[in-house]
Amino acid sequence: MRMLAVSVLVATCSVAATAWIAVQTTSGAIDKQQDRLLADDTLLLDTLTGYAATHKTWDGVRPVVRDLARRTGRRIALTTQTGALVSDSAPRPDGLPGRAWAVIDPLSVNRADPIDPRATGPFRLTAAEERTLNAYALRQVRCLREQGVEAAVVSTPSGRPRIRTFTGSDDRRAAACDGTALKEPVPTERVALDALDVLVAGCLKNTGLDGVRVAPDFSWRLVAAEALPLREGAERRIPACVTEGRKALLKSAVAPPARLFVGSGETAVQGFRLSGAGIVRVVGAAGLVLALAVGVSVLAATRLARPLRALTDAAQRMRDGGSALVPVTTGDEIGQLTRTFNDMAVHRDRLEEQRRVMVSDVAHELRTPLSNIRGWLEAAQDGHVPADEDFLASLHEEAVLLQHVIDDLQDLAAADAGELRVHPEQLEVGELVSQAGAAYRARAESAGVRVAVEAPREHWIEGDPVRLRQVVGNLLSNAIRHTPSGGSVTLRVTADSGLTTIEVADTGAGIAAEDLPRVFDRFWRAEKSRSRDTGGSGLGLAIVRKLMEAHGGAVSVASTAGAGTTFTLRLPDIHRSRPTMS
Repeated sequence: MRMLAVSVLVATCSVAATAWIAVQTTSGAIDKQQDRLLADDTLLLDTLTGYAATHKTWDGVRPVVRDLARRTGRRIALTTQTGALVSDSAPRPDGLPGRAWAVIDPLSVNRADPIDPRATGPFRLTAAEERTLNAYALRQVRCLREQGVEAAVVSTPSGRPRIRTFTGSDDRRAAACDGTALKEPVPTERVALDALDVLVAGCLKNTGLDGVRVAPDFSWRLVAAEALPLREGAERRIPACVTEGRKALLKSAVAPPARLFVGSGETAVQGFRLSGAGIVRVVGAAGLVLALAVGVSVLAATRLARPLRALTDAAQRMRDGGSALVPVTTGDEIGQLTRTFNDMAVHRDRLEEQRRVMVSDVAHELRTPLSNIRGWLEAAQDGHVPADEDFLASLHEEAVLLQHVIDDLQDLAAADAGELRVHPEQLEVGELVSQAGAAYRARAESAGVRVAVEAPREHWIEGDPVRLRQVVGNLLSNAIRHTPSGGSVTLRVTADSGLTTIEVADTGAGIAAEDLPRVFDRFWRAEKSRSRDTGGSGLGLAIVRKLMEAHGGAVSVASTAGAGTTFTLRLPDIHRSRPTMS
Protein backbone atom coordinates (compact mmCIF):
# COMPACT_ATOMS: atom_id res chain seq x y z
CA MET A 1 0.00 0.00 0.00
CA ARG A 2 2.84 2.42 0.79
CA MET A 3 4.40 1.68 -2.65
CA LEU A 4 1.03 2.23 -4.26
CA ALA A 5 0.60 5.54 -2.42
CA VAL A 6 4.05 6.74 -3.47
CA SER A 7 3.33 5.67 -7.07
CA VAL A 8 0.05 7.58 -7.04
CA LEU A 9 1.76 10.69 -5.60
CA VAL A 10 4.56 10.58 -8.16
CA ALA A 11 2.06 9.98 -10.94
CA THR A 12 -0.06 12.94 -9.80
CA CYS A 13 2.94 15.27 -9.71
CA SER A 14 4.14 14.01 -13.07
CA VAL A 15 0.74 14.57 -14.66
CA ALA A 16 0.51 18.11 -13.28
CA ALA A 17 4.00 19.05 -14.44
CA THR A 18 3.50 17.42 -17.84
CA ALA A 19 0.16 19.14 -18.35
CA TRP A 20 1.66 22.56 -17.57
CA ILE A 21 4.60 21.99 -19.91
CA ALA A 22 2.31 20.66 -22.64
CA VAL A 23 0.08 23.73 -22.41
CA GLN A 24 3.09 26.02 -22.76
CA THR A 25 4.94 24.28 -25.55
CA THR A 26 2.82 21.82 -27.52
CA SER A 27 0.60 24.23 -29.42
CA GLY A 28 3.50 26.36 -30.64
CA ALA A 29 5.58 23.35 -31.60
CA ILE A 30 2.69 21.76 -33.46
CA ASP A 31 1.91 24.97 -35.34
CA LYS A 32 5.52 25.22 -36.47
CA GLN A 33 5.56 21.59 -37.50
CA GLN A 34 2.34 22.02 -39.44
CA ASP A 35 3.74 25.05 -41.25
CA ARG A 36 6.94 23.16 -42.09
CA LEU A 37 5.05 20.10 -43.35
CA LEU A 38 2.75 22.23 -45.49
CA ALA A 39 5.75 24.06 -46.92
CA ASP A 40 7.47 20.73 -47.61
CA ASP A 41 4.34 19.38 -49.30
CA THR A 42 4.14 22.45 -51.52
CA LEU A 43 7.86 22.20 -52.31
CA LEU A 44 7.58 18.52 -53.31
CA LEU A 45 4.57 18.98 -55.58
CA ASP A 46 5.79 22.22 -57.16
CA THR A 47 9.35 21.00 -57.82
CA LEU A 48 8.40 17.62 -59.26
CA THR A 49 5.53 19.05 -61.30
CA GLY A 50 7.87 21.70 -62.67
CA TYR A 51 10.41 19.04 -63.61
CA ALA A 52 7.73 17.00 -65.40
CA ALA A 53 6.49 20.11 -67.22
CA THR A 54 9.96 20.97 -68.57
CA HIS A 55 11.31 17.49 -69.38
CA LYS A 56 10.06 14.81 -71.77
CA THR A 57 11.11 11.92 -69.50
CA TRP A 58 11.99 11.25 -65.85
CA ASP A 59 15.51 10.04 -66.77
CA GLY A 60 17.36 12.84 -64.98
CA VAL A 61 15.10 13.27 -61.94
CA ARG A 62 17.26 11.31 -59.50
CA PRO A 63 19.37 14.30 -58.29
CA VAL A 64 16.16 16.31 -57.83
CA VAL A 65 14.59 13.53 -55.74
CA ARG A 66 17.67 13.19 -53.58
CA ASP A 67 17.85 16.96 -53.02
CA LEU A 68 14.17 17.07 -52.01
CA ALA A 69 14.69 14.13 -49.64
CA ARG A 70 17.64 15.94 -48.04
CA ARG A 71 15.72 19.21 -47.67
CA THR A 72 12.54 17.64 -46.28
CA GLY A 73 14.02 14.75 -44.32
CA ARG A 74 11.61 12.29 -45.96
CA ARG A 75 11.95 9.28 -48.16
CA ILE A 76 10.72 10.17 -51.66
CA ALA A 77 10.06 7.66 -54.44
CA LEU A 78 8.62 7.98 -57.94
CA THR A 79 7.11 5.16 -59.99
CA THR A 80 5.34 4.96 -63.31
CA GLN A 81 1.58 4.44 -63.42
CA THR A 82 2.24 0.73 -63.93
CA GLY A 83 4.42 0.51 -60.80
CA ALA A 84 7.91 0.54 -62.37
CA LEU A 85 10.39 2.39 -60.11
CA VAL A 86 11.68 5.67 -61.56
CA SER A 87 13.72 6.99 -58.63
CA ASP A 88 13.97 6.39 -54.89
CA SER A 89 15.89 8.45 -52.36
CA ALA A 90 16.34 5.43 -50.07
CA PRO A 91 19.79 3.82 -50.52
CA ARG A 92 18.21 0.38 -50.07
CA PRO A 93 14.53 0.44 -51.04
CA ASP A 94 12.52 -1.97 -48.91
CA GLY A 95 9.08 -1.64 -50.49
CA LEU A 96 6.74 1.28 -51.06
CA PRO A 97 3.58 2.26 -49.16
CA GLY A 98 0.36 0.67 -50.34
CA ARG A 99 -1.05 3.91 -51.75
CA ALA A 100 0.60 6.76 -53.61
CA TRP A 101 0.73 10.11 -51.82
CA ALA A 102 0.06 12.02 -55.05
CA VAL A 103 0.18 11.70 -58.84
CA ILE A 104 2.61 14.05 -60.59
CA ASP A 105 1.03 15.09 -63.89
CA PRO A 106 1.74 18.56 -65.34
CA LEU A 107 -1.36 18.19 -67.53
CA SER A 108 -3.66 17.70 -64.53
CA VAL A 109 -2.74 19.92 -61.57
CA ASN A 110 -6.23 20.48 -60.05
CA ARG A 111 -6.40 24.16 -60.86
CA ALA A 112 -8.81 26.33 -62.82
CA ASP A 113 -6.42 25.69 -65.72
CA PRO A 114 -5.44 22.01 -65.25
CA ILE A 115 -2.23 22.43 -67.29
CA ASP A 116 0.87 23.61 -65.43
CA PRO A 117 1.97 26.94 -66.96
CA ARG A 118 5.56 25.69 -67.13
CA ALA A 119 4.52 23.07 -69.73
CA THR A 120 5.08 25.04 -72.92
CA GLY A 121 6.09 22.42 -75.52
CA PRO A 122 5.54 23.76 -79.06
CA PHE A 123 4.49 27.17 -77.65
CA ARG A 124 8.06 27.92 -76.43
CA LEU A 125 9.36 30.99 -78.26
CA THR A 126 12.74 31.11 -79.95
CA ALA A 127 15.37 33.48 -78.60
CA ALA A 128 14.86 35.87 -81.51
CA GLU A 129 11.07 35.92 -81.02
CA GLU A 130 11.50 36.49 -77.31
CA ARG A 131 13.80 39.46 -77.93
CA THR A 132 11.32 40.95 -80.41
CA LEU A 133 8.37 40.65 -78.01
CA ASN A 134 10.43 41.99 -75.10
CA ALA A 135 11.20 45.06 -77.21
CA TYR A 136 7.47 45.54 -77.87
CA ALA A 137 6.75 45.06 -74.16
CA LEU A 138 9.35 47.61 -73.05
CA ARG A 139 7.98 50.11 -75.56
CA GLN A 140 4.47 49.49 -74.18
CA VAL A 141 5.67 49.99 -70.58
CA ARG A 142 7.34 53.29 -71.46
CA CYS A 143 4.14 54.46 -73.10
CA LEU A 144 2.04 53.49 -70.08
CA ARG A 145 4.37 55.26 -67.69
CA GLU A 146 4.17 58.38 -69.81
CA GLN A 147 0.37 58.13 -69.36
CA GLY A 148 0.80 57.86 -65.59
CA VAL A 149 0.12 54.12 -65.42
CA GLU A 150 2.75 52.22 -63.43
CA ALA A 151 3.58 48.98 -65.28
CA ALA A 152 6.26 46.33 -65.55
CA VAL A 153 7.21 43.48 -67.88
CA VAL A 154 6.53 40.00 -66.51
CA SER A 155 8.11 36.99 -68.19
CA THR A 156 6.11 33.78 -68.69
CA PRO A 157 7.47 30.21 -69.02
CA SER A 158 6.90 30.20 -72.80
CA GLY A 159 9.07 33.29 -73.18
CA ARG A 160 6.13 35.57 -74.09
CA PRO A 161 6.21 38.74 -71.96
CA ARG A 162 3.08 40.28 -70.54
CA ILE A 163 2.37 43.70 -69.11
CA ARG A 164 1.42 44.01 -65.47
CA THR A 165 -0.15 47.28 -64.37
CA PHE A 166 -0.28 48.42 -60.75
CA THR A 167 -2.92 51.14 -61.08
CA GLY A 168 -5.68 48.97 -62.53
CA SER A 169 -5.78 47.21 -65.89
CA ASP A 170 -9.02 49.04 -66.79
CA ASP A 171 -7.48 52.50 -66.40
CA ARG A 172 -8.67 54.61 -69.35
CA ARG A 173 -5.27 56.21 -69.66
CA ALA A 174 -3.83 52.85 -70.79
CA ALA A 175 -6.01 52.98 -73.92
CA ALA A 176 -3.69 55.57 -75.44
CA CYS A 177 -0.94 52.95 -75.77
CA ASP A 178 -1.37 50.53 -78.66
CA GLY A 179 -0.46 46.99 -77.58
CA THR A 180 -1.60 45.23 -80.75
CA ALA A 181 1.91 44.16 -81.78
CA LEU A 182 2.43 42.48 -78.41
CA LYS A 183 -0.80 40.51 -78.71
CA GLU A 184 -0.14 39.06 -82.16
CA PRO A 185 1.23 35.49 -82.21
CA VAL A 186 4.78 34.99 -83.42
CA PRO A 187 5.59 32.29 -86.05
CA THR A 188 6.31 29.60 -83.45
CA GLU A 189 3.03 30.29 -81.68
CA ARG A 190 1.19 30.50 -84.99
CA VAL A 191 2.26 26.98 -85.94
CA ALA A 192 1.26 25.61 -82.54
CA LEU A 193 -2.03 27.56 -82.52
CA ASP A 194 -2.90 26.30 -86.01
CA ALA A 195 -2.43 22.75 -84.78
CA LEU A 196 -4.48 23.57 -81.69
CA ASP A 197 -7.27 25.03 -83.86
CA VAL A 198 -7.44 21.77 -85.80
CA LEU A 199 -7.70 19.75 -82.58
CA VAL A 200 -10.40 22.05 -81.22
CA ALA A 201 -12.33 21.80 -84.49
CA GLY A 202 -12.18 18.01 -84.28
CA CYS A 203 -13.44 18.12 -80.70
CA LEU A 204 -16.34 20.40 -81.70
CA LYS A 205 -17.32 18.34 -84.72
CA ASN A 206 -21.11 18.00 -85.22
CA THR A 207 -21.87 20.68 -82.62
CA GLY A 208 -22.75 23.38 -85.16
CA LEU A 209 -19.68 25.40 -84.23
CA ASP A 210 -17.00 26.24 -86.78
CA GLY A 211 -14.10 28.64 -86.99
CA VAL A 212 -12.98 28.69 -83.32
CA ARG A 213 -9.63 30.51 -83.08
CA VAL A 214 -7.37 30.37 -80.05
CA ALA A 215 -5.15 33.30 -79.03
CA PRO A 216 -1.62 33.07 -77.54
CA ASP A 217 -3.10 33.46 -74.03
CA PHE A 218 -5.44 30.52 -74.88
CA SER A 219 -8.55 32.64 -74.91
CA TRP A 220 -10.82 31.89 -77.85
CA ARG A 221 -13.16 33.59 -80.24
CA LEU A 222 -15.81 32.21 -82.59
CA VAL A 223 -15.11 33.36 -86.16
CA ALA A 224 -18.06 31.71 -87.85
CA ALA A 225 -20.86 29.20 -87.30
CA GLU A 226 -22.27 26.61 -89.65
CA ALA A 227 -25.79 26.80 -90.97
CA LEU A 228 -26.73 23.87 -88.76
CA PRO A 229 -28.52 24.84 -85.55
CA LEU A 230 -26.25 24.92 -82.52
CA ARG A 231 -26.69 22.10 -80.07
CA GLU A 232 -27.71 23.09 -76.57
CA GLY A 233 -24.65 24.04 -74.54
CA ALA A 234 -22.33 23.79 -77.57
CA GLU A 235 -20.37 26.95 -76.74
CA ARG A 236 -19.80 25.70 -73.20
CA ARG A 237 -17.76 22.87 -74.70
CA ILE A 238 -15.22 25.18 -76.30
CA PRO A 239 -13.03 25.80 -73.17
CA ALA A 240 -12.92 22.06 -72.49
CA CYS A 241 -11.97 21.36 -76.11
CA VAL A 242 -9.22 24.01 -75.95
CA THR A 243 -7.84 22.37 -72.81
CA GLU A 244 -7.98 18.90 -74.36
CA GLY A 245 -6.25 20.17 -77.49
CA ARG A 246 -3.47 21.73 -75.45
CA LYS A 247 -3.02 18.45 -73.58
CA ALA A 248 -2.72 16.58 -76.88
CA LEU A 249 -0.04 19.01 -78.12
CA LEU A 250 1.88 18.97 -74.83
CA LYS A 251 1.70 15.24 -74.13
CA SER A 252 4.91 14.45 -76.01
CA ALA A 253 6.72 17.47 -74.51
CA VAL A 254 6.24 16.60 -70.84
CA ALA A 255 7.13 13.63 -68.68
CA PRO A 256 4.44 10.94 -68.35
CA PRO A 257 2.35 10.88 -65.16
CA ALA A 258 4.18 9.39 -62.17
CA ARG A 259 3.05 8.24 -58.76
CA LEU A 260 4.73 9.94 -55.79
CA PHE A 261 5.35 8.02 -52.59
CA VAL A 262 6.45 9.94 -49.50
CA GLY A 263 7.87 8.33 -46.39
CA SER A 264 7.54 9.36 -42.76
CA GLY A 265 6.43 12.89 -41.99
CA GLU A 266 3.76 13.36 -44.67
CA THR A 267 0.90 13.43 -42.13
CA ALA A 268 0.64 16.70 -40.28
CA VAL A 269 0.22 16.53 -36.54
CA GLN A 270 -3.00 18.02 -35.29
CA GLY A 271 -2.37 20.90 -32.89
CA PHE A 272 -4.41 21.78 -29.83
CA ARG A 273 -5.16 24.79 -27.66
CA LEU A 274 -6.03 24.74 -23.99
CA SER A 275 -9.78 25.14 -24.45
CA GLY A 276 -12.52 23.49 -22.46
CA ALA A 277 -12.09 20.32 -24.48
CA GLY A 278 -8.34 20.53 -23.91
CA ILE A 279 -8.81 20.74 -20.15
CA VAL A 280 -11.06 17.69 -20.32
CA ARG A 281 -8.35 15.81 -22.20
CA VAL A 282 -5.71 16.78 -19.64
CA VAL A 283 -7.94 15.65 -16.77
CA GLY A 284 -8.64 12.44 -18.65
CA ALA A 285 -4.92 11.84 -19.11
CA ALA A 286 -4.35 12.38 -15.41
CA GLY A 287 -7.07 9.84 -14.59
CA LEU A 288 -5.51 7.41 -17.05
CA VAL A 289 -2.09 7.71 -15.38
CA LEU A 290 -3.67 7.13 -11.96
CA ALA A 291 -5.48 4.09 -13.30
CA LEU A 292 -2.24 2.82 -14.77
CA ALA A 293 -0.53 3.17 -11.39
CA VAL A 294 -3.22 0.90 -9.84
CA GLY A 295 -3.85 -1.57 -12.67
CA VAL A 296 -0.50 -1.59 -14.50
CA SER A 297 -0.33 -5.37 -14.71
CA VAL A 298 -3.80 -5.78 -16.24
CA LEU A 299 -3.34 -2.98 -18.75
CA ALA A 300 0.13 -4.19 -19.68
CA ALA A 301 -1.27 -7.60 -20.42
CA THR A 302 -4.08 -6.04 -22.46
CA ARG A 303 -1.59 -3.94 -24.41
CA LEU A 304 0.45 -7.03 -25.15
CA ALA A 305 -2.58 -9.06 -26.19
CA ARG A 306 -4.17 -6.46 -28.50
CA PRO A 307 -1.54 -6.56 -31.31
CA LEU A 308 -1.39 -10.33 -30.98
CA ARG A 309 -5.14 -10.51 -31.52
CA ALA A 310 -4.76 -8.19 -34.50
CA LEU A 311 -2.14 -10.52 -35.96
CA THR A 312 -4.43 -13.49 -35.36
CA ASP A 313 -7.33 -11.74 -37.12
CA ALA A 314 -5.03 -10.79 -40.01
CA ALA A 315 -3.86 -14.39 -40.37
CA GLN A 316 -7.52 -15.46 -40.52
CA ARG A 317 -8.23 -12.85 -43.22
CA MET A 318 -5.17 -14.04 -45.14
CA ARG A 319 -6.51 -17.60 -45.08
CA ASP A 320 -9.87 -16.33 -46.39
CA GLY A 321 -8.20 -14.35 -49.17
CA GLY A 322 -8.73 -10.86 -47.70
CA SER A 323 -6.37 -8.02 -46.75
CA ALA A 324 -3.78 -9.15 -44.19
CA LEU A 325 -1.91 -5.91 -43.39
CA VAL A 326 -1.79 -4.84 -39.73
CA PRO A 327 -1.04 -1.25 -38.60
CA VAL A 328 2.35 -0.95 -36.88
CA THR A 329 1.67 0.95 -33.63
CA THR A 330 4.84 0.25 -31.63
CA GLY A 331 8.57 0.06 -32.14
CA ASP A 332 9.23 -2.83 -29.76
CA GLU A 333 9.39 -6.56 -30.44
CA ILE A 334 5.65 -6.68 -31.19
CA GLY A 335 6.11 -3.89 -33.74
CA GLN A 336 8.99 -5.78 -35.36
CA LEU A 337 6.81 -8.89 -35.51
CA THR A 338 4.01 -6.86 -37.11
CA ARG A 339 6.33 -5.39 -39.75
CA THR A 340 7.67 -8.86 -40.55
CA PHE A 341 4.11 -10.17 -40.85
CA ASN A 342 3.16 -7.30 -43.19
CA ASP A 343 6.23 -7.97 -45.36
CA MET A 344 5.23 -11.62 -45.56
CA ALA A 345 1.65 -10.68 -46.52
CA VAL A 346 2.84 -8.27 -49.23
CA HIS A 347 5.22 -10.89 -50.58
CA ARG A 348 2.42 -13.47 -50.60
CA ASP A 349 0.10 -11.07 -52.48
CA ARG A 350 2.85 -10.36 -55.00
CA LEU A 351 3.42 -14.08 -55.59
CA GLU A 352 -0.32 -14.62 -55.99
CA GLU A 353 -0.54 -11.79 -58.51
CA GLN A 354 2.41 -13.22 -60.43
CA ARG A 355 0.68 -16.60 -60.47
CA ARG A 356 -2.53 -15.08 -61.87
CA VAL A 357 -0.57 -13.15 -64.50
CA MET A 358 1.29 -16.27 -65.55
CA VAL A 359 -1.96 -18.22 -65.91
CA SER A 360 -3.39 -15.43 -68.09
CA ASP A 361 -0.20 -15.32 -70.20
CA VAL A 362 -0.23 -19.05 -70.77
CA ALA A 363 -3.95 -19.08 -71.65
CA HIS A 364 -3.46 -16.32 -74.22
CA GLU A 365 -0.18 -17.32 -75.79
CA LEU A 366 -0.83 -21.07 -76.11
CA ARG A 367 -4.32 -20.69 -77.59
CA THR A 368 -3.17 -19.77 -81.12
CA PRO A 369 -0.68 -22.62 -81.86
CA LEU A 370 -2.92 -25.18 -80.14
CA SER A 371 -5.90 -24.01 -82.21
CA ASN A 372 -3.82 -24.36 -85.39
CA ILE A 373 -2.76 -27.91 -84.49
CA ARG A 374 -6.33 -28.85 -83.59
CA GLY A 375 -7.67 -27.32 -86.80
CA TRP A 376 -5.22 -29.21 -89.00
CA LEU A 377 -5.94 -32.48 -87.17
CA GLU A 378 -9.72 -32.06 -87.44
CA ALA A 379 -9.34 -31.23 -91.13
CA ALA A 380 -7.33 -34.42 -91.59
CA GLN A 381 -9.92 -36.45 -89.68
CA ASP A 382 -12.68 -35.07 -91.89
CA GLY A 383 -10.68 -35.90 -95.01
CA HIS A 384 -10.27 -32.28 -96.11
CA VAL A 385 -6.46 -32.35 -95.79
CA PRO A 386 -4.30 -35.36 -96.77
CA ALA A 387 -2.03 -36.65 -94.01
CA ASP A 388 1.08 -36.37 -96.14
CA GLU A 389 4.56 -35.05 -95.42
CA ASP A 390 3.50 -31.43 -95.84
CA PHE A 391 0.71 -31.99 -93.31
CA LEU A 392 3.12 -33.54 -90.81
CA ALA A 393 5.62 -30.75 -91.44
CA SER A 394 2.93 -28.14 -90.67
CA LEU A 395 2.04 -29.89 -87.42
CA HIS A 396 5.70 -30.13 -86.48
CA GLU A 397 6.17 -26.44 -87.24
CA GLU A 398 3.24 -25.50 -85.02
CA ALA A 399 4.60 -27.75 -82.23
CA VAL A 400 7.96 -26.02 -82.46
CA LEU A 401 6.20 -22.64 -82.31
CA LEU A 402 4.27 -23.86 -79.26
CA GLN A 403 7.51 -24.77 -77.50
CA HIS A 404 8.98 -21.36 -78.30
CA VAL A 405 5.87 -19.63 -76.95
CA ILE A 406 6.33 -21.49 -73.67
CA ASP A 407 9.95 -20.34 -73.60
CA ASP A 408 8.78 -16.77 -74.28
CA LEU A 409 6.51 -16.84 -71.24
CA GLN A 410 9.51 -17.73 -69.11
CA ASP A 411 11.33 -14.72 -70.54
CA LEU A 412 8.53 -12.16 -69.88
CA ALA A 413 10.41 -10.67 -66.94
CA ALA A 414 13.49 -10.25 -69.14
CA ALA A 415 11.31 -8.64 -71.84
CA ASP A 416 9.98 -6.06 -69.38
CA ALA A 417 13.59 -5.31 -68.40
CA GLY A 418 14.68 -4.95 -72.04
CA GLU A 419 16.84 -8.08 -71.90
CA LEU A 420 14.81 -10.45 -74.09
CA ARG A 421 17.09 -12.92 -75.88
CA VAL A 422 16.75 -13.36 -79.64
CA HIS A 423 18.64 -15.64 -82.02
CA PRO A 424 19.03 -13.72 -85.30
CA GLU A 425 19.79 -15.38 -88.60
CA GLN A 426 19.44 -14.46 -92.25
CA LEU A 427 15.90 -15.10 -93.47
CA GLU A 428 13.74 -14.29 -96.49
CA VAL A 429 10.97 -12.02 -95.26
CA GLY A 430 8.56 -12.88 -98.10
CA GLU A 431 8.70 -16.55 -97.20
CA LEU A 432 8.16 -15.73 -93.53
CA VAL A 433 4.94 -13.76 -94.09
CA SER A 434 3.71 -16.28 -96.66
CA GLN A 435 4.08 -19.07 -94.10
CA ALA A 436 2.25 -17.00 -91.51
CA GLY A 437 -0.58 -16.31 -93.97
CA ALA A 438 -0.84 -19.99 -94.87
CA ALA A 439 -0.95 -21.02 -91.19
CA TYR A 440 -3.97 -18.79 -90.55
CA ARG A 441 -5.74 -19.12 -93.90
CA ALA A 442 -7.92 -22.02 -92.71
CA ARG A 443 -9.13 -20.05 -89.71
CA ALA A 444 -9.74 -17.01 -91.87
CA GLU A 445 -11.77 -18.99 -94.42
CA SER A 446 -13.93 -20.46 -91.65
CA ALA A 447 -14.64 -16.90 -90.51
CA GLY A 448 -15.39 -15.72 -94.04
CA VAL A 449 -12.28 -13.52 -94.18
CA ARG A 450 -9.89 -13.40 -97.15
CA VAL A 451 -6.13 -13.34 -96.42
CA ALA A 452 -3.84 -11.83 -99.08
CA VAL A 453 -0.02 -11.69 -99.07
CA GLU A 454 1.92 -9.05 -101.02
CA ALA A 455 5.66 -9.61 -100.57
CA PRO A 456 8.70 -9.35 -102.83
CA ARG A 457 10.93 -12.36 -103.27
CA GLU A 458 14.63 -12.58 -102.45
CA HIS A 459 14.45 -9.83 -99.84
CA TRP A 460 16.63 -10.90 -96.93
CA ILE A 461 16.80 -9.50 -93.43
CA GLU A 462 18.46 -10.54 -90.21
CA GLY A 463 16.19 -11.63 -87.36
CA ASP A 464 14.89 -14.45 -85.24
CA PRO A 465 12.46 -16.35 -87.52
CA VAL A 466 10.48 -17.87 -84.65
CA ARG A 467 10.12 -14.56 -82.82
CA LEU A 468 9.12 -12.72 -86.00
CA ARG A 469 6.68 -15.50 -86.89
CA GLN A 470 5.16 -15.04 -83.44
CA VAL A 471 4.87 -11.27 -84.02
CA VAL A 472 3.17 -11.62 -87.41
CA GLY A 473 0.98 -14.43 -86.09
CA ASN A 474 -0.25 -12.34 -83.17
CA LEU A 475 -1.18 -9.44 -85.45
CA LEU A 476 -2.75 -11.72 -88.07
CA SER A 477 -4.79 -13.58 -85.43
CA ASN A 478 -6.09 -10.29 -84.00
CA ALA A 479 -6.95 -8.97 -87.48
CA ILE A 480 -8.94 -12.10 -88.39
CA ARG A 481 -10.76 -12.09 -85.07
CA HIS A 482 -11.86 -8.46 -85.46
CA THR A 483 -12.77 -8.56 -89.17
CA PRO A 484 -16.39 -9.42 -90.01
CA SER A 485 -17.35 -12.04 -92.57
CA GLY A 486 -16.76 -10.81 -96.11
CA GLY A 487 -13.79 -8.67 -95.08
CA SER A 488 -10.12 -9.12 -95.87
CA VAL A 489 -6.72 -9.07 -94.19
CA THR A 490 -3.63 -8.09 -96.18
CA LEU A 491 -0.01 -8.92 -95.32
CA ARG A 492 2.20 -6.47 -97.19
CA VAL A 493 6.03 -6.21 -97.23
CA THR A 494 7.85 -3.12 -98.55
CA ALA A 495 11.41 -1.81 -98.31
CA ASP A 496 12.36 1.87 -98.29
CA SER A 497 15.08 4.08 -96.80
CA GLY A 498 16.97 1.22 -95.19
CA LEU A 499 13.88 -0.20 -93.47
CA THR A 500 11.83 -3.30 -94.12
CA THR A 501 8.16 -2.70 -93.40
CA ILE A 502 5.59 -5.42 -92.72
CA GLU A 503 1.98 -4.25 -92.68
CA VAL A 504 -1.01 -6.22 -91.36
CA ALA A 505 -4.09 -4.37 -92.62
CA ASP A 506 -7.71 -5.42 -92.06
CA THR A 507 -11.12 -4.08 -93.04
CA GLY A 508 -12.62 -4.56 -89.58
CA ALA A 509 -14.43 -2.20 -87.27
CA GLY A 510 -11.31 -0.21 -86.44
CA ILE A 511 -10.14 1.27 -83.16
CA ALA A 512 -11.44 4.48 -81.57
CA ALA A 513 -8.98 7.37 -81.72
CA GLU A 514 -8.92 7.77 -77.95
CA ASP A 515 -7.95 4.08 -77.58
CA LEU A 516 -5.02 4.09 -80.04
CA PRO A 517 -2.36 5.34 -77.57
CA ARG A 518 -3.14 2.41 -75.24
CA VAL A 519 -3.44 -0.56 -77.61
CA PHE A 520 0.07 -1.76 -76.75
CA ASP A 521 -0.46 -1.48 -72.98
CA ARG A 522 -0.21 -4.79 -71.20
CA PHE A 523 -3.58 -6.37 -70.26
CA TRP A 524 -5.55 -3.41 -71.63
CA ARG A 525 -8.65 -3.91 -73.80
CA ALA A 526 -10.92 -1.24 -75.22
CA GLU A 527 -14.05 -3.37 -74.66
CA LYS A 528 -14.05 -4.37 -71.01
CA SER A 529 -17.06 -6.63 -71.48
CA ARG A 530 -15.33 -8.76 -74.13
CA SER A 531 -14.70 -12.31 -72.93
CA ARG A 532 -11.29 -13.95 -73.04
CA ASP A 533 -12.48 -16.28 -75.80
CA THR A 534 -13.15 -13.41 -78.17
CA GLY A 535 -10.91 -10.65 -76.93
CA GLY A 536 -7.80 -12.35 -75.56
CA SER A 537 -6.02 -11.44 -72.35
CA GLY A 538 -4.65 -8.17 -73.72
CA LEU A 539 -1.04 -9.41 -73.72
CA GLY A 540 -0.42 -10.20 -77.39
CA LEU A 541 0.23 -6.65 -78.60
CA ALA A 542 2.47 -5.93 -75.59
CA ILE A 543 4.58 -8.97 -76.53
CA VAL A 544 4.68 -7.76 -80.16
CA ARG A 545 6.13 -4.45 -79.03
CA LYS A 546 8.73 -6.12 -76.78
CA LEU A 547 9.83 -8.50 -79.53
CA MET A 548 10.17 -5.67 -82.05
CA GLU A 549 12.26 -3.67 -79.60
CA ALA A 550 14.48 -6.72 -79.09
CA HIS A 551 15.07 -6.75 -82.88
CA GLY A 552 15.94 -3.06 -82.94
CA GLY A 553 12.67 -2.28 -84.70
CA ALA A 554 9.35 -0.68 -83.85
CA VAL A 555 5.62 -1.23 -84.22
CA SER A 556 2.89 1.36 -84.80
CA VAL A 557 -0.84 1.34 -85.45
CA ALA A 558 -3.18 3.47 -87.55
CA SER A 559 -6.92 3.01 -87.56
CA THR A 560 -10.12 4.61 -88.77
CA ALA A 561 -13.32 3.70 -86.98
CA GLY A 562 -15.49 1.65 -89.31
CA ALA A 563 -12.81 1.39 -92.01
CA GLY A 564 -10.16 -0.93 -90.58
CA THR A 565 -6.83 -1.05 -88.79
CA THR A 566 -3.22 -1.28 -90.00
CA PHE A 567 -0.35 -2.45 -87.78
CA THR A 568 3.10 -1.60 -89.18
CA LEU A 569 6.31 -3.42 -88.23
CA ARG A 570 9.61 -1.70 -89.08
CA LEU A 571 12.87 -3.68 -89.10
CA PRO A 572 16.40 -2.65 -90.13
CA ASP A 573 16.94 -3.57 -93.79
CA ILE A 574 20.20 -5.51 -93.43
CA HIS A 575 20.24 -7.24 -96.85
CA ARG A 576 18.30 -6.69 -100.07
CA SER A 577 19.49 -9.97 -101.59
CA ARG A 578 20.74 -13.18 -100.11
CA PRO A 579 24.40 -12.83 -99.11
CA THR A 580 27.11 -15.17 -100.32
CA MET A 581 27.85 -17.67 -97.55
CA SER A 582 31.50 -18.49 -96.93
